[in-house]
Amino acid sequence: MKVSPYLVFNGNCVDAIKLYEKAFNSKANYCQYKDTPPNETYPIQPGTEEFVMHAVLPIGNATIYLCDTTPDRPTTFGNGSFACVELSNENDVKAAFKILKEGGKVFCEAQETFWNKCYAEFEDKFGLKWTLMIEQECTCTDECASGYNPNCTCTTCGCTGQ
Repeated sequence: MKVSPYLVFNGNCVDAIKLYEKAFNSKANYCQYKDTPPNETYPIQPGTEEFVMHAVLPIGNATIYLCDTTPDRPTTFGNGSFACVELSNENDVKAAFKILKEGGKVFCEAQETFWNKCYAEFEDKFGLKWTLMIEQECTCTDECASGYNPNCTCTTCGCTGQ
């Protein structure tokens, strides 16, 4: 099973894709409304031809999906939702953070925390909230299956929760 976020923008998805491609050193594939076959049931609204109908942005072994909504159905990002990206190392976290925080609001600078060696939390210029952190692998099956428990004392892999 795989769970992937689907991010919806208000006509500025192409700009978001360009920023996210740069931050995560990736390349998105996408189609715009103008690229779709004509459909009388779902006509393209005037002014939305350049909007993104569907985009796929690979990040490591994960995927983020993106699109634009139409002006008659505007969207806002919720204050309880974050896109969380786990990256390979501290340099990758700090590099992506530096790019994505421009024009946004920083809640937590990229830094070591008790649960992760490099963690950042912020809102980008599009209003999307992010958490970036170093990917952690843990093969535990019992008391700290996630690998993020700071009180982990398992003996399966010697994990200390960090």
